[in-house]
Amino acid sequence: MEDAVIVSAVRTPTGKFGGNFKEVPAPDLGARAIEAALERAQTSPEEVDEVLLGCILQAGLGQNAARQASLGAGLPVEVPCTTINMLCGSGLKTVTLASQMIRCGDADVVVAGGMENMSRAPYLMPDARYGARMGDTKLLDHLTFDGLTDAFEHYHMGVTAENVAEQFGITREQQDEFAAKSQQKAAKAIDDGLFKEEIVPVEVPQRKGDPVVIDNDEGPRGDTTAEGLGKLRTAFQKENGTVTAGNSSGINDAAAAVIVMSASKAQEKGLTPLATVESYASVGVEPRIMGIGPIPATRAALAKAGLELRDIDTFELNEAFAAQSLAVRKELGIEEGRINPHGGAIALGHPIGASGGRILVTLLHEMKRRDLERGVATLCVGGGQGIAAVLRNGNGTSSNGG
Repeated sequence: MEDAVIVSAVRTPTGKFGGNFKEVPAPDLGARAIEAALERAQTSPEEVDEVLLGCILQAGLGQNAARQASLGAGLPVEVPCTTINMLCGSGLKTVTLASQMIRCGDADVVVAGGMENMSRAPYLMPDARYGARMGDTKLLDHLTFDGLTDAFEHYHMGVTAENVAEQFGITREQQDEFAAKSQQKAAKAIDDGLFKEEIVPVEVPQRKGDPVVIDNDEGPRGDTTAEGLGKLRTAFQKENGTVTAGNSSGINDAAAAVIVMSASKAQEKGLTPLATVESYASVGVEPRIMGIGPIPATRAALAKAGLELRDIDTFELNEAFAAQSLAVRKELGIEEGRINPHGGAIALGHPIGASGGRILVTLLHEMKRRDLERGVATLCVGGGQGIAAVLRNGNGTSSNGG
């Protein structure tokens, strides 16, 4: 069976809610990531067999956001495109689907990844079409309703983090310390230029004057301290609550793209892969504690590859909340130094449809930089799921620059 390899991996900078990318539609961010990923992979648009992109907040975007991004990146109209919605796991799910296509012999070159602009999510009027004949009506926030609210318990994702904190004995102090370290590590990584290779700059048009080039993540704050975070009010549970805006991930805008290719195609093109997609797994868990999803997902992915936790050199865990990140680390027994060495979503942000792609891109570049043999990318997923993938280093200096 043909191996699926990743020959390039890029992401846009991550913008804050209402920040640098508030006027840039998600498909435009996706198009920029696709362009750069293909360029770095020394692959022409005509060589692409399919495009798979995650995107959650699709209301008002127009038909098939992935198709828009593909054509925006200059791919031929003959290339089919699919938009994937697995909530937070979407950007990584596209990579597992691409790998399956390649292993089955259905494709040689697949663009995978995700995109999201949470800043541009519209408000919805569900009663307007057939009701609302008199009196007041209601608006639904597409962002919170379709992106951040559990469809079964009908409460915010932050409440699921409170549930995890209570069940696993995670204190407010532990969460604030974790969040502060995430901010500090991410800010240091930016200062040290560690994200430069994985980020593709984005030109943002201005109403007057030349476009502004955005080439750095907007969110990280290196001056964050646990003491400062400890002064914030709890956001989701007033009595005995522990989860705050400071120890939760942000609301963000970004895109990420990777080029998944058959090993034989990469060899034919003379490309050194960043990594081989060794195994992957998706699982379901109780929606009320959705944050534990990475625990069984990681175990399942490792079991498929015949590996143990000790075989993994580094982990990228999406930090939806400090509470669930700490629970995952605790239950899997992962040492602090092996997980999110340069911070995570609490600092860098969580653009839901793009996050799976973002953590994978960061993981691949960290493995390349430090010549690490194996890494795991994993995310919890709203509604009670988890996803994980095991990547094996291509073990060579990438001639295509990643």
